[in-house]
Amino acid sequence: MVSDRMANRPDRIENRQQLQDNRLERRDEVRNQVQENHPRLDFWSDHPNWAAWRINRPYRWATWGAITGWVGYGWSEPASYSYGESVYYEGDSVYYGDQAVATTEEYAQQAEAIASSAPPVAAENAEWMPLGVFAITPDDQADGPDPTLFLQLAISREGIIAGTLHNTATGTTQTIEGAADKQSQRCAWNVVGKSRPIMETGISNLTQDTAPSLIHFADGQTQQVLLVRLEEPANQP
Repeated sequence: MVSDRMANRPDRIENRQQLQDNRLERRDEVRNQVQENHPRLDFWSDHPNWAAWRINRPYRWATWGAITGWVGYGWSEPASYSYGESVYYEGDSVYYGDQAVATTEEYAQQAEAIASSAPPVAAENAEWMPLGVFAITPDDQADGPDPTLFLQLAISREGIIAGTLHNTATGTTQTIEGAADKQSQRCAWNVVGKSRPIMETGISNLTQDTAPSLIHFADGQTQQVLLVRLEEPANQP
């Protein structure tokens, strides 16, 4: 998903307020960059089969309450997946709060298991709720270059995650698939036909303006990124 990656593992961040400030500043900058350079971001329009995922309303925002009523997993309170804060890496271990929950390798394997756990339901036979359109950018940076990767997501009543990944640098668009885990509330997905890289975040993250996320690569590296929710363009049909 991200080829020009940095060594940006989600190690514990001491200055959490600065992290939040950086995310908000980067959100505003990304939205301005997209508005200036991609005023009509509609990479799915040339793919009518993607209408099965209701991509005619791609920017629609799903709230936490809407998702819990839609999926029916019995979620009440959202689980926190703020990478670098509530979830962080230390040595070869991954911590949730102050408790070690997995090795770094195990945590990536868990994401792979979640991504591959989606039940075999054809897109046209499922009901879909749009989750929005997001730009992908490195996390913990207040500014940066224009984003080139854009992710459109939807979730089915069965907890399947689906959508599209568009690269404006190459002009390519790929289909992604994955799932939301009922117990942990982790979501993970990858490009159809590829096992890695895998992107993951918490389902509640996808109801926010900014969604801290992880990308697990085949070589064992993990990159922390930020999904910035894009507002619907004024000239979008």
